[in-house]
Amino acid sequence: MLGFKSFRCARILLAGIELMHMIAKGQMKCVRGTYPSAADQFYDLAI
Repeated sequence: MLGFKSFRCARILLAGIELMHMIAKGQMKCVRGTYPSAADQFYDLAI
């Protein structure tokens, strides 16, 4: 593995991985108080 070019890149990538783990575990709650599916939450973040 070549590694990361900077600490900032590593931090951003790891934050994204942790966010996906939180979505998969159901720890993310929508503002409206509903619990959308993991795919819907990812789609909302991607747009």
